[in-house]
Amino acid sequence: MTPQDFIIKYLGLLTETEFNEQSLKLLANVVDTTKDGLISLSEFQAFEALLASPDAMYSLAFQLFDTNSSGFVTYDEFERVLKCTTVHQRIPFDFNCDFIQLHFGSKRDKQVNYAEFTQLLYDYYEEHALQAFHRLDKNKAGFISPIEFFDIVNLLKNHLLTDFVRENLVAVAGGGKGTRQVSYPYYTAFIGVLNNMELVKQIFSSATKANVSAELTKEDFLHEAQKYTQITPLEIDILFQLADLRHQTGRVSYNDLIAIAPLKQDRMPYRMQAQAMAEKVQDSYALHGRGVAIQILESAYRFGLGAVAGAVGATAVYPIDLVKTRMQNQRTGSYVGELMYKNSFDCFKKVIRHEGFLGLYRGLAPQLVGVAPEKAIKLTMNDLVRDKMTSKDGKIPLWAEVMAGGIAGGSQVMFTNPLEIVKIRLQVAGEVVTQRRIGAFHVVKDLGLFGLYKGSRACFARDIPFSAIYFSLYAHLKKMTADEHGYNNPWSLLVAATLSGAPAAALTTPFDVIKTRLQVVAREGQTKYTGTMLDCARKIWAEEGGRAFWKGAPARVFRSSPQFGVTLVTYELLQRFFYVDFGGRKPDGSDISAHPDDHLPGNPDHIGGYRLAIPTFEGVETKFGLCLPKFRSPIS
Repeated sequence: MTPQDFIIKYLGLLTETEFNEQSLKLLANVVDTTKDGLISLSEFQAFEALLASPDAMYSLAFQLFDTNSSGFVTYDEFERVLKCTTVHQRIPFDFNCDFIQLHFGSKRDKQVNYAEFTQLLYDYYEEHALQAFHRLDKNKAGFISPIEFFDIVNLLKNHLLTDFVRENLVAVAGGGKGTRQVSYPYYTAFIGVLNNMELVKQIFSSATKANVSAELTKEDFLHEAQKYTQITPLEIDILFQLADLRHQTGRVSYNDLIAIAPLKQDRMPYRMQAQAMAEKVQDSYALHGRGVAIQILESAYRFGLGAVAGAVGATAVYPIDLVKTRMQNQRTGSYVGELMYKNSFDCFKKVIRHEGFLGLYRGLAPQLVGVAPEKAIKLTMNDLVRDKMTSKDGKIPLWAEVMAGGIAGGSQVMFTNPLEIVKIRLQVAGEVVTQRRIGAFHVVKDLGLFGLYKGSRACFARDIPFSAIYFSLYAHLKKMTADEHGYNNPWSLLVAATLSGAPAAALTTPFDVIKTRLQVVAREGQTKYTGTMLDCARKIWAEEGGRAFWKGAPARVFRSSPQFGVTLVTYELLQRFFYVDFGGRKPDGSDISAHPDDHLPGNPDHIGGYRLAIPTFEGVETKFGLCLPKFRSPIS
């Protein structure tokens, strides 16, 4: 290959028109180790091995400076390459300084090997920043103005600036609050913050136990930072000053760190390789390496969290459920004069008036006994089937999502139907004044074992499509309401879970009406049903019309939507706060996503180590600041 073929056509680092010829030569020289002006197959393969190495960025930078491929970097080579960079062209580096003599000797005849070069490159940028400060500090007072601070940082550390930090450089300069001068310690501390953002993230993660939705005060952060010597209190002050420019709460969140950290850190090849390896190991372990005992423990763990979440959700919306049941049980065609409630709101008022506030919670005890295992079974089965149907790349087809939800809905019925019928009969017991106080024990005694499963077919017909619709819709709404990093905060979870419940509850209301009629005892004068869904549906249609199948639909929607909203939010948050690693997959949206494949180039010709070629070259720019001009100079 010619240099143009490799750099422009294959890698795409420069454009075909108006490219900078000097940059092209330097970049191609990295691969052309024989210096014959052409790239052979063996050189092409050798460079692929370099890109796949763990220190690819440092090796690439070294070969960029080692222009004669001697295995060493001379002073002349070091100076020649640096003078080509855009930073030096805007803020020239003084090569007649003690720094150069320390690394290359007083006569500048010392050759620097690879290991020494890595430290030289790091020290160079600190020296360049120091020179720039001294050049602007003309009075030698140790201060520069905020505008001068902006110019230096924006030029020398541009590769470390996010849009947010760049826009607020003047505002935060010197500590903000009208400060007119920036001291040298503040200047170096600010650069230290930018250089150590990955360490800052590690401190935050350690202090919050990897909870990305948590926030830290300065005191908490300082306490955790004592374990690390690389970051100073002044650097932490600057970090919180930047965070306060976003929300002024005196706390720092993970989203603040994302706004401050360099934008292209996730494109670093070492980060991408580590993530790819971690995901590969996790997927392999989750799909093949986990034993039966581990999977049983994981299901038990989910079952326990699901039980707690179900109880919380049911208690929150139980009054709406009671109103829904009484509205569905109200007959309009077979018993003259029995119309007790005009609408759901009227029912709610009359229950409080005649039965007191606690009347809204009549039948709650058996509901809690039933809803805990009901939601636990439903949530556990949905997660279990989804895990089995998810491919290695983390994707699951729509039909599998629907099937997982349907299986989850059907699996709960045999256990929850007895508790459902007891709950319903207790809910409507307050409508009739009797001398005997009706309790759960009396209902179970009257029904008998087989009677507890009355209406179970209608329960199957209601719960299977409900869960199929709900869980598949929830999975997609979670992704839609996640932030740009793929993370779902509690509010986005609540919105997704609540919205998913509305269509699922509304569309299955006819089956819920039939189930309610079959499970409630018909009073004197009311139509009785033979126990089959068809008989019940036919008689309701004949006596009350098609609208009767949608009785209680608003109450059902307003009950199911918030109930499942609260339940799913509680379930997901419990998994985050009480996280146990069973080697499986975390719930979607619980972590900030960072998938290497999203950042890898889409060129199908880039295989093997060359898939990391563009990120590696970008890493040399963003990590080291070695930016070469891409276009031809107007002067030339």
